[in-house]
Amino acid sequence: MLDLGAKSDAFPPSLMGFIANAAVNLSRAQAEIDRAAETDFIDAATLDLAPVLGNPGKFICLGLNFKDHAAEGGFDIPDYPALFMRADSSLIGSGSPLVRPVVSETFDYEAELAVVIGETARHVSEETALSHVFGYSIFNDASVREYQRKTAQWTAGKNFDGTGAFGPAIVTADDLPPGMAEMRIQSRLNGKVLQDSSLSDMIFPVAETVSILSQIMTLYPGDVIAMGTPAGVGHARRPQLWMKPGDTCEVEIEGLGVLRNPVIDESAVAASSQAAE
Repeated sequence: MLDLGAKSDAFPPSLMGFIANAAVNLSRAQAEIDRAAETDFIDAATLDLAPVLGNPGKFICLGLNFKDHAAEGGFDIPDYPALFMRADSSLIGSGSPLVRPVVSETFDYEAELAVVIGETARHVSEETALSHVFGYSIFNDASVREYQRKTAQWTAGKNFDGTGAFGPAIVTADDLPPGMAEMRIQSRLNGKVLQDSSLSDMIFPVAETVSILSQIMTLYPGDVIAMGTPAGVGHARRPQLWMKPGDTCEVEIEGLGVLRNPVIDESAVAASSQAAE
């Protein structure tokens, strides 16, 4: 990993700023990488990672975007994307703990592809939609199922603090297959594989999703779309399987790496905060 900001003041102070002028900044970044010495690089394992984008303008999520996942939950296959939003306060980085809230033990994992918008998109066609994508990352849409089902809308169960793991990096679209088609997605809990699928199984692929969303709202550089999860989630298992303190959840997507997070209880967060005071 190379700290571009330390190498040159030509780079914006945030990744959001970098993405907003991606073509120029990527060219500058490549030039810095080419002339950097081996000692200039930092081992990412020595860093505490934040969410790759901690304050996206919009964080839009798709539900029921894999046929097998819709079926395991008893839902019909949608003919239009089920949409909800994530708040910034729910986001954490790779390595940070997923926080099981004190109000419920029904804490579930969801392996998802995250799409990062790179160019403003409004009323774009499916054929041109991918040209508006900057890159891709990994998301764990950890969900508090009890609260997700308290109302017809899913917002409550999807926005508890410390439940949206996002990272560890963004890989630019030019280094990956268009729309991430055919790439493998997998989740593991304590090393056991629980979800294992292909992104080709998405009901609404990336290009179609970007096009549909651009009909509703303007998508800006740095906006994020989480593309839904395949079958194998905990609430559909018998017996049901919930993440608990002491667990480690991993989400791996081919070409993007591994998003790894331990699980703690919210009471431990409160105790740590009191000790710090």
